[in-house]
Amino acid sequence: MQSEAKNFEEYLAELPDDQKEPIQKMVEVIRKNLPEGFGEELGYGMLAWVIPFSLHPAGYHANPKVPVPFINLASQKNHIGFYHMGLYGSSPLLDWFLAEWPKHSKRKLDMGKACVRFKKAGDIPFELIGELCTKITPIQWLDIYNSHELNGK
Repeated sequence: MQSEAKNFEEYLAELPDDQKEPIQKMVEVIRKNLPEGFGEELGYGMLAWVIPFSLHPAGYHANPKVPVPFINLASQKNHIGFYHMGLYGSSPLLDWFLAEWPKHSKRKLDMGKACVRFKKAGDIPFELIGELCTKITPIQWLDIYNSHELNGK
């Protein structure tokens, strides 16, 4: 579900009651743990942490008018979607995450290429999400993004 909100506060205010608290907590965890230099904005109707144009003026290859995405967080109809592009772009990071998941959750991992889906708020391993957020700096993400097909070349 894409939001029409203009900022994080509006987005958070319009969340369904059962998703308000867990998404607000995820925002806090991401903000606390994400290395300095990422931008925070709404992107594609979701909460987004991006590479700002000041670091990468060319923008995102699929739409140069938007910054390079890194993390998105969204309220979906049947789940909370946590999209971490580093999991898609970095095999070592994905391997680490897959190895760590069972140490932090008893639930089977529900994951696409870059999306981790949480159907119940109680299933979110906030500590693992926080640690994941510390793993890549903006410059490291740009290096990964520019190193292979993620940049559309």
